[in-house]
Amino acid sequence: MEIESLIRTAADLRDDVNPIGRRLVSEGSVDVCYNPLDYAWGAHEAYLRRMGSSGARTVILGMNPGPHGMGQMGIPFAATSMVRDLLGITGIPVNQPEMADPRRPVVGLEYPREEVSGTRLWGLLSEHYGNAEAIASNVFLVNHCPLMLFSGSRATNITPDKITGPTARTLLERCDEHLREVVTVLDAERVIGVGKFAESRAGAALEDYSVKVLGCWHPSPASPLANRNGGADWRANVRAVLPLASER
Repeated sequence: MEIESLIRTAADLRDDVNPIGRRLVSEGSVDVCYNPLDYAWGAHEAYLRRMGSSGARTVILGMNPGPHGMGQMGIPFAATSMVRDLLGITGIPVNQPEMADPRRPVVGLEYPREEVSGTRLWGLLSEHYGNAEAIASNVFLVNHCPLMLFSGSRATNITPDKITGPTARTLLERCDEHLREVVTVLDAERVIGVGKFAESRAGAALEDYSVKVLGCWHPSPASPLANRNGGADWRANVRAVLPLASER
């Protein structure tokens, strides 16, 4: 079954990146590494079963987990209310990271702070398509890299585009491989990279695939583009690359 293949590819990625993350820490590339696919696997598998089995042919690709979203709940672009009320995923315990750092606590599905990027993206998808079932029949959300990385005295969030060296390349190449696996399992026709990094990685990873690679602005509140004109310009930018419900 398609969904079992999707779960297996995610589980393989989960297991493969754990030692890579440990190497990044031991080599000093980062101070702390979290793998939400590991400690929040139950929630992630529930997400895959809920949103990955309805025939979507468009993949929306993020960069990596954020500390207030997937880093808490194991779900791409997670936001507490969206996971609970839109996706209907509740009551699943989330464990602690292997390298848990008190400066970056993991609470789980009841995390008290709403993640703005996730609220914006899932909210727009809900406006565009309707309920979770309608979203899942049109688009599937996944991150390119599953690891969350921190460094410095304040455990600052470090995105994958900011790390270099052979181990970092190994990580990103394994993530490229996972993207190709997801595209194959879903028989995807379109990949939308959220932000330039995701769009660039998708373009390179899928160069030999018959897949249209597009990009859209990232919904981060730190992005001037996402906030311009009260967010209206960002919403229009994303809607321009989303498939219509009848196009799937």
